[in-house]
Amino acid sequence: MVSTTFKNLAPDKQARIQAALLNEFSAHPLADAQVARIVQQAQIARGAFYKYFTDLTDAYRYLYHQVMLEVHSAIPRAAFKTFTPAVYLQAVRDFVDQAADSQYRELIKRHLTQNEALLAAPRQPVMDIPDAVWAAGILSHETIKQVLLYPDTKKAALDRLASALEALARKDE
Repeated sequence: MVSTTFKNLAPDKQARIQAALLNEFSAHPLADAQVARIVQQAQIARGAFYKYFTDLTDAYRYLYHQVMLEVHSAIPRAAFKTFTPAVYLQAVRDFVDQAADSQYRELIKRHLTQNEALLAAPRQPVMDIPDAVWAAGILSHETIKQVLLYPDTKKAALDRLASALEALARKDE
């Protein structure tokens, strides 16, 4: 877990380190990432890196968590409690439309294709949400993954998601 020392750094230094992490983990899978490149770009001592993070996996988890918080911040909070097909479809459309220009595109692609499998134990599933909300989340994430990996399938994937969400809504009525 990221240290309190890192959390107490000046915002500009934190941003510089996060930018270096983003560059490293976007360009290299976690298995090939190097502390040396991160500290050089962030202009920090190698020892400082280990004051802030336990290891590369810890730094990766921190960065990916921060990115997911930012990505999910655009989704209305109500979407996590009440299933509304249009809200999910719009959130996915917005994300994939912006993904091509997003600074996080390569990081997320690399996570889905290489890094996710390297991380120990998946997160505990959230069980206190309605079934339709859970299903819509799974469908949305799979659609995003398909579009990121195969951009030429964007229209078909979004059409399929729309159809699946509508079917889910009919079943949920």
